[in-house]
Amino acid sequence: MDEVKDDASFKGVADRLTLGVLRILENLPGVTDVRFPEREPAEKRSLLNWEQKNACILPEDLRDFYLTTDGFRLHWNVKLDNGSAPLGRMDIHSVSRLSPLLPPTSVFSLPNAASVSDLDWDQEPGSSLTPPPEAHPTVAPPPPHFDARSRIFELDSCGGNGKVCLVYNNCTPGVVAQLGQVWFLDRSLRWFFFTSSFTSFFRLMITHLGLPEWHYNCTSYGPSPLAQQWAALYPPLTFSDPQDTPTTELNCLDPSRAFKTRTKTPPKKRTGTQGGGARGGGRGRGRS
Repeated sequence: MDEVKDDASFKGVADRLTLGVLRILENLPGVTDVRFPEREPAEKRSLLNWEQKNACILPEDLRDFYLTTDGFRLHWNVKLDNGSAPLGRMDIHSVSRLSPLLPPTSVFSLPNAASVSDLDWDQEPGSSLTPPPEAHPTVAPPPPHFDARSRIFELDSCGGNGKVCLVYNNCTPGVVAQLGQVWFLDRSLRWFFFTSSFTSFFRLMITHLGLPEWHYNCTSYGPSPLAQQWAALYPPLTFSDPQDTPTTELNCLDPSRAFKTRTKTPPKKRTGTQGGGARGGGRGRGRS
């Protein structure tokens, strides 16, 4: 009896945590093997240790998330002709795996050895590391740096298609950082702003069903054609942007206008009989 109660309580927590997407996935055609393992909440002591070790204050919503579940993992497969294949994946690292993106430099490394920080330099607006204005409806903040000016922690490895990171910008050595944002780092090491809060990012992840390359919707070039086909088959649970009106889209086809029945106009009747008589009279005079 206790096991039945525990299972029912876990389903209730899972339904609230996933915003009901578990039931939606189970009812979608072709979706199979939806996996959402139960995780224990993180201890407050581990959260305090993380903050002291990294000199950063966890955002309040991320702290509440870890106090509910120490990490997140929701995967699902899709049916194919010869079986099933993994398609959707939603992952959030646990507190123990919320590690810095760039580990500290070892004392045994060569003094002139190349590092990721060598790729970092002060960028001008519109440069390669700054997304263009049309990529977001609002102006994105300055991109993070790979040096001591930013503290970057990996939230999700995205299956090798990039990294979702918790970023603290404008950091000062010896000073605790407090404002954390969520950014996306693509495979070419370009930064793209995601959201200013973890809650907003979590909702985006849930509503996009964890489809492949859904993170690239925040970039200036978007996901691959194959990922767009999967998104068309399983459309995200999002509302369309009110700014995307049909007048701004290319190749916009209005069926009510393009395929509207055309009425055939009747030929105009000849009204001038005198002109016809004159032409006949002329021909008669010519024959005489």
